Amino acid sequence: MLFLYLLGITGWGVWLGRGQRGSSDYFLGNRGLPWPAVMLSVVATETSTLTFLSIPGISYLGTLTFLQVTFGYLLGRIVIAGLLLPAYFRGDLSTAYVLLGSHFGETTQKVSSAVFMVTRLLSDAVRLFVTAIPMAFITGWSYPVSIGVIGLATVVYTYFGGIKAVVWVDVVQMCLYVGGAMVSIIALQTLVPGGWSEIITSAREAGKMTIIESSFDLSVPYTIWAGVIGGGFLTMASHGADQLIVQRILSCGDITAAKKAMIGSGMVVLSQIFIFLVVGLGLWRYYDAAAFASSDQIFAEFLVEALPPGISGLLVAGVFAAAMSSLSSSINALASATTYDFFAVMSQKGDAALLKVGKLSTLVWSALLIGGAILFIPFSEGSAAVEVALSISSIAYGGLLGAFLVAVFSISKDQLSVISGIVLAIGTVTFIWIFARDTVAWPWFVPIGSAITVLVAGMLGRVRANSIRESKS
Repeated sequence: MLFLYLLGITGWGVWLGRGQRGSSDYFLGNRGLPWPAVMLSVVATETSTLTFLSIPGISYLGTLTFLQVTFGYLLGRIVIAGLLLPAYFRGDLSTAYVLLGSHFGETTQKVSSAVFMVTRLLSDAVRLFVTAIPMAFITGWSYPVSIGVIGLATVVYTYFGGIKAVVWVDVVQMCLYVGGAMVSIIALQTLVPGGWSEIITSAREAGKMTIIESSFDLSVPYTIWAGVIGGGFLTMASHGADQLIVQRILSCGDITAAKKAMIGSGMVVLSQIFIFLVVGLGLWRYYDAAAFASSDQIFAEFLVEALPPGISGLLVAGVFAAAMSSLSSSINALASATTYDFFAVMSQKGDAALLKVGKLSTLVWSALLIGGAILFIPFSEGSAAVEVALSISSIAYGGLLGAFLVAVFSISKDQLSVISGIVLAIGTVTFIWIFARDTVAWPWFVPIGSAITVLVAGMLGRVRANSIRESKS
């Protein structure tokens, strides 16, 4: 069943990409994709296998407090809809970073795009590795072989299908993996003596039903403050300053459709995360809180070993659906950033040439993501991959979001100042991640980075402006 699914979804994706005539069609679907499809594609893109496998592991080991982060996810989307989307739809933007280029200059556009590329490569390599866990369980293949199979299957329809294939395949794949989680909930009702009544009772007695944590301790990652503030800033960065999501939004026909897709995706994500956390509680009771080498293996092992073969195959297909949707989106977004933020800026070639560059970039980034996932294998034991990936993304997100805030609020127009702010923000948050992660949890990385970028760009910009005025007087 799994291999039939991989073949079917790949073939359909290739078919969806027929008749493409240029880079705008390939990367933006000629800006005519329906907002409900874009909304679900946004959710599928940000979900990945990490949500499907890692989030149940978080509630298995802890409580439901991760849900607090999704409150910030929704709030952040509302801010984006009111603040950043109008700026994106004022012009004919091809990537998120063209906005920065028009405000500060081409160097800022290239620097911000490069930061996006490196961050996306590292975090999505982790996501691709997680996909190899159930593949290895099922087939007995090694992790490198498993990574290669899922990576190659994804790149085929991404290469031929472009954004249209990515979005519409995302819609189908999201329905599959969410359906898989719901089937798991139904199965746990039968597999656990006493069903969900017993699961909830046991979880409540063990203190695992907590959703709101009001602590002000910055070292605690899942509090209401870290969730609303940190989660809000994280979403403002990931959905407002990251080409991965902005590309989806730009494919909508107009700003009204874009706002519906953005805010609607927040409501869907909140519901989805809750479902996966509930699955984790059921697994905790089913396995009687047994220890696992990695929290990411818990749900994968349940899918493969505890369920009947037919249902197991369907649910494992859901795992791959989550992985392929996120991976294909990343490949396409990385290729579009390479094409528009670098090649198009340096060359005056036409749309047909940009399409060729885009397809070549698709192959290059696919190879890099597959290689990065393989390199992550030695560092994966005992870690929660979702937190690793979010930490990596959050290191750079603050600098990027801060640059967009500087542009939107016209705090400064000095290119050197904003680039200095981005670099200092990323450097500071990296230092915190390496040396003070036990003191400052990852949800605070983006607010810290954003504040540093805005302050440095504003202050240095004023100093340089005064210096220029004095030199002219």
